[in-house]
Amino acid sequence: MLPVTETPAPTDPTATPLAQAVVEIERHVATGGWDGPVRVFALVRTASALEAEPALAQQLPPEVLAAAQADPGHLTSVEQEGLPASEDLEGLLGAIAWPETVDGAAVTVERVVLPPEAEDALPDDPEEAVAALMSHPDRQDVRLAVGVLRDGSSWCAIRQRALDADQAVGQGPDAVPGLIEALRATLA
Repeated sequence: MLPVTETPAPTDPTATPLAQAVVEIERHVATGGWDGPVRVFALVRTASALEAEPALAQQLPPEVLAAAQADPGHLTSVEQEGLPASEDLEGLLGAIAWPETVDGAAVTVERVVLPPEAEDALPDDPEEAVAALMSHPDRQDVRLAVGVLRDGSSWCAIRQRALDADQAVGQGPDAVPGLIEALRATLA
């Protein structure tokens, strides 16, 4: 008779500290409704932040302190205010550089997306293309929340306006590759 060995349960990628932080950020931003600005967040390991600044414990909710004690990788997000003026997201992210005390970064941004075949039919003129995009019957408004850590890991959460519910938010490690790379560059 062969010995029975248990197969370890697959790791749930949505249970990682980064995934939890990105989902929490997206839900926080969602409470403000749609048509919001780009928002940028520093991600710091809660335990490290508490070690460097013990008074922070007075400002954090008890459940955050408990989570940080249970998981040394637990992340706290810190929304950045007073961001540099920029005409586009690429310019904004290109102007950000994080100090070593920041373990990662996250951004939320709203976009309009079309199916690929509809994108191919957009006019070449930029102003006409925007007008066509905004009036297209297949357009989808989405909110992207993307986070990265210095170790290269990433997580994305995507909410559609048409399915605006926490349980309908799509998630994955590489859903928005261009934004992931732009965000990683802020940590370089």
